[in-house]
Amino acid sequence: MTEPTTDWRTALEQIARTDTLLVALDFDGTLAPLQDDPMQSRALPESAAAIARLADLPATIVAYVSGRSLPDLRIIGEHDDASKVWLAGSHGVEYWRPADAVVTELDEPDETHERELLERLNAEAKQLVNGFEGAWIEDKSVGFALHTRLTPPDIAPGIQGVIDALVAREAPGWRRRPGHNLIEYSWRHEGKDAAVARRREQTGASAVLFAGDDVTDEDALGSLQEHDLGVRVGPGETSARVRVADAHEFAELLSALADLRAS
Repeated sequence: MTEPTTDWRTALEQIARTDTLLVALDFDGTLAPLQDDPMQSRALPESAAAIARLADLPATIVAYVSGRSLPDLRIIGEHDDASKVWLAGSHGVEYWRPADAVVTELDEPDETHERELLERLNAEAKQLVNGFEGAWIEDKSVGFALHTRLTPPDIAPGIQGVIDALVAREAPGWRRRPGHNLIEYSWRHEGKDAAVARRREQTGASAVLFAGDDVTDEDALGSLQEHDLGVRVGPGETSARVRVADAHEFAELLSALADLRAS
């Protein structure tokens, strides 16, 4: 795998000239530094300002593509019904779009059985992690996540193994997604690649810029086309063509993109 370039200013010039640009962005770790309390996450002011500028430009669509449930994504994204930013939550299971955007949405499957199973597994998982320092279970719309960011390193693998065993026994068909100090479990198998493809089709985008910082973002980064641009925020093996150091440098990139697109 080729190491991505850090010369993002040159890489931006071509994509900024595309006819219809979709700017699809992971949130945590990309627009906002990672937080011990995930619900305290907020986009850096510089990123928020650049996103507002981009969303106001013609033929330019901004979308958050996150593993967060849609309600939580709207809270941390400070997002209301007047927003021009499109949303894809739960790794591309849940969607929101501006009221004036004309698209065709897909029918959703009947998930009664899965939701009943989730209720039972969620309760059992919370009992299993009770008493483990720093470990907790986050409710998700189509699954749950085990967080170990505040768990001592010598304890975290053990509790992860306990929850892995629970899901493997009771829900072997569920998808397991590792991330930064967390593991997500879900009965829906869509990834961020599907979310980006769906938004590309709905918006008629001629090119996509996608940015993310985690393993789950590689689904989308690896699916991009030759004329798209992938950006990896931070370290890690990646399919992206560009790498930036952190959310602060990515805010600079977004601001430069807004400048180029406006001109």
